[in-house]
Amino acid sequence: MQVPFYRHALSRADAERVAAVLDTPMLTSGPVGREVETQIAAYLGTSHALLTNSWTNGAIAVLLALGVGPGDDVIVPAMTFVATANVVALVGARPIFADVDADTLLLRTDDVLRRLTDRTRAVIPVHLYGQMVDVAGLRTALAAAGRPDVRIVEDAAHCFEGSLDGHRPGHDSDAAVFSFYATKNVTCGEGGAVVTRSADLADRILHTRLHGMSAMAVDRFSTGRYRHWDMVTLGTKANLADVLAALLPGQIASVDRQRARRATVAQRYRDAFSGLGLRMPAWRRSVVHAHHLFPVHVPTGHRDGMLRRLADAGVGVTVNYRSVPSTTFYRDRAPHGATPVSDEWGAGTISLPCFPDLTVAEQDHVIAAVTGAIHRLQVPEPV
Repeated sequence: MQVPFYRHALSRADAERVAAVLDTPMLTSGPVGREVETQIAAYLGTSHALLTNSWTNGAIAVLLALGVGPGDDVIVPAMTFVATANVVALVGARPIFADVDADTLLLRTDDVLRRLTDRTRAVIPVHLYGQMVDVAGLRTALAAAGRPDVRIVEDAAHCFEGSLDGHRPGHDSDAAVFSFYATKNVTCGEGGAVVTRSADLADRILHTRLHGMSAMAVDRFSTGRYRHWDMVTLGTKANLADVLAALLPGQIASVDRQRARRATVAQRYRDAFSGLGLRMPAWRRSVVHAHHLFPVHVPTGHRDGMLRRLADAGVGVTVNYRSVPSTTFYRDRAPHGATPVSDEWGAGTISLPCFPDLTVAEQDHVIAAVTGAIHRLQVPEPV
């Protein structure tokens, strides 16, 4: 049996929504996107939502809107996708790596506080694998440390539908940034969104999202006559086209139902692997987990062998993630050994198929393949 790592649920009905956009003159950001932004804001219980063409460009637009740039430090977890650090470097600031909790793999507030300097402008907590960081607690700790000026930008790429103590992403931070990449729980192939409760910040992101321009194309031609625009600040190209935004409304409407299915898959894995010698991140009781990924940690030195055996068994598997400071680019830019939990987890993590329509038979095959591979870990590879 072949089990893919991910299988999207988009269908011909979604293609018809795209076709409806093609029947209009507006292919770029327009009325469809604005309707989706209203839908996102309502779902997350926030004041402002802005669609973007990726998590990366959305985060860059936020950092530019916050005035983060050369001479500034931004604290990020070492255990995350490289984009979390890259956006900091791309605006000219310096990513400072903090370690994660050994049980949950979420950013440690105490390590953030330890790394604060006069140059620290922001922190980017990551809701890794779909479980939320305690953002409210982080904000309280920063204030108690005399640094209420440090901005918080949530990396919610894995956590559109998650919550902690009833608070969704964007509730306790300056902004939260989402991804609608091809394998995300809500997807349009490439895309993302930014949410904020600040009208002033939302207005600034409107500009930094599109070259710093004062008016989008839909606004420049809204009266039937051309309207002049100005460039009011430095910005990037981060807006999302309506042809992609059209894929989002149905998924947002059904995201909680799909999350429940993911939770069933994740719990079944957890039960099956109990006592098998695989480590799995702890789940907090007060969290509604988005279960974007199901990661496990393979015993030290055996990850590549596990990857080979699972591939041979027809199981799609990937690595999420190596610690960022262990990559070639950042290796000489971060103190060696400063984030031991991230380094150790990143050296052994693999992610298994975890999507809503994964069948019981498919999951049984994955479980059997993983179990068999674990039992064979000590068997020498044939010469």
